[in-house]
Amino acid sequence: MPLKSYIKFLLKSQNQHGLHSPFVYDLVTNCFYDKKKYKEYKLIKQYRKDLSKNHNTIKVTDFGAGSRVFTSNERTISAIAKNVGIPKKRARFLFRLANYLRCKNNLELGTSLGIGTAALAANKESNVLSIEGCPQTANVARQQLKKFDLKNVKLMVGEFEEILSKLLVFPKESIQQRTTKNKQQTNFDLVYFDGHHTQEATLKYFKQLLPTAHNDSVFVLDDIHWSPGMEAAWEEIKAHPEVRVTIDTFFLGLVFFRKEQSKQHFKIRL
Repeated sequence: MPLKSYIKFLLKSQNQHGLHSPFVYDLVTNCFYDKKKYKEYKLIKQYRKDLSKNHNTIKVTDFGAGSRVFTSNERTISAIAKNVGIPKKRARFLFRLANYLRCKNNLELGTSLGIGTAALAANKESNVLSIEGCPQTANVARQQLKKFDLKNVKLMVGEFEEILSKLLVFPKESIQQRTTKNKQQTNFDLVYFDGHHTQEATLKYFKQLLPTAHNDSVFVLDDIHWSPGMEAAWEEIKAHPEVRVTIDTFFLGLVFFRKEQSKQHFKIRL
């Protein structure tokens, strides 16, 4: 974790007090700081715990920015779960966010072992399309998702750009320009970017997926302070004309497209 960036974040961040946006105030109060003990938390916990007991070794194909933890592509599943998998607090938040915003159609870029996938899919009324570049990692995730009866997940294996280019074929109008004539196109309520933590890749996938957003969609970007490049990508995304509200939680960046909102940027502690 870049310590300097984190200290700057802490100095500038806030909680729900003093938020002048009703939408953001309600989101922070009723989702960020929701203390309810959801039954789905148990599934997320057991999913991770099961992986932590798996000491089999797999060879990881890494298409992204590489690892700060591992020096070899030969890794035990338990070590991946411990060092790479989304932490418990963030997994719970991801579940709460999708649940609070009633996200039914979700996309995840970067399945890894499927811990974040399980968090999104814990609400059985939602659907998750998850894309993973590494075949061996995806195979473990597929087995785990089946083991925990998460039938509402479709897992695809391959490079993100290639799969997305096949899936997403629609007019390139802005969110505000789209009309009922384009109802056949794919729209996502939530897109979770958790792979390829580089400036170039993050911006490429953001722009590629922008036409899939509707007015109430949320894009969730992982590790926005991972590197100077990721911070630069985050600043460019914030400045995009279709982006209305962003929330920087340090580890995750939330992007909203609500045209009824004035453009505002927040730093809020989770």
